[in-house]
Amino acid sequence: MNAETEKLALPVGTTLDRFIKKKQDDFPFASGELSQLLRDIALAGKIINREINRSGLLGIEGAFGAQNVQGEEQQKLDVIADIRFMRALRNGGEVCAVVSEEQNEIIDLDNPNGRYIIAMDPLDGSSNIDVNVSIGTIFSIYRRLSPVGGPVQMEDVLQPGVAQVAAGYLLYGSSTMLVYTTGRGVNGFTYEAGLGEFFLSHQNIQTPLDGKIFSINEGAYNVFEPAVKKYIEDCKEQRFSGRYIGSLVADFHRNLFKGGIYIYPRTDTAPEGKLRLLYEANALAYIVEQAGGKASNGKTRILEIEPKELHQRTPLFIGSKKMVEKAEGCF
Repeated sequence: MNAETEKLALPVGTTLDRFIKKKQDDFPFASGELSQLLRDIALAGKIINREINRSGLLGIEGAFGAQNVQGEEQQKLDVIADIRFMRALRNGGEVCAVVSEEQNEIIDLDNPNGRYIIAMDPLDGSSNIDVNVSIGTIFSIYRRLSPVGGPVQMEDVLQPGVAQVAAGYLLYGSSTMLVYTTGRGVNGFTYEAGLGEFFLSHQNIQTPLDGKIFSINEGAYNVFEPAVKKYIEDCKEQRFSGRYIGSLVADFHRNLFKGGIYIYPRTDTAPEGKLRLLYEANALAYIVEQAGGKASNGKTRILEIEPKELHQRTPLFIGSKKMVEKAEGCF
């Protein structure tokens, strides 16, 4: 076999399933349940990826005609993604309950023997689907605190971010990626549609300690706190690049690899911030810390905030450690 032929036959790499099996020994307490749960999420991600790619042909883009609990207009794909993930998690049998951005209350999956709770945003940034901008799914995984076999309790769901056993996101963009952590580093997998598999493409992801990208919606500048305005002006004085897609997963993903800070601060109209603690901020905070970065609400570490309600909001400063620390110093 000559060199050119060998190049054509190069292995595509380690599949997600094989990688999970290799890492299963890291979680002897889980007896394979967490591994199966990650597979269930990956399966749902493949289905959502398919729906997104053909949404324009099937007429499932655009508004659904209802609002979610946040008062935001639901998109058709929001509803579809929520249904797909619920089915995958229910059929997988490892999850007893789900908290979703698209649902008012805790969703009991009628699986009292399930040991895990999922908090998720099934399709973040879905309003961008009509203009073919990258969107994503965000998820957090917690072990339930109440006895297995009994009903799910609110205490099972309202756990601080430090209690997460895994978290991740799916990015549906020029390529589809699954990035997740189980508290032992961050790994990324790229979807190969022809084979129907996620393959390990980014091992042990480390975010730069510092960066030159700031991501914030400057259209709301006039209603930002003075500390946020001060930090933005400092970024501009240093000629940093302003990069803002408007899809949380996409903005976070870029900064994770290139170095930068994503900011969604409190404003006059959103005094508690806009992003949700349980199924957006906590997951990304867990990932960024595992990658060497930092996440804060401007004053407090995101993972240490005690949640009081399902859809609690929080300001978010997340990304390269030095950039977040400098932003905190403005308060």
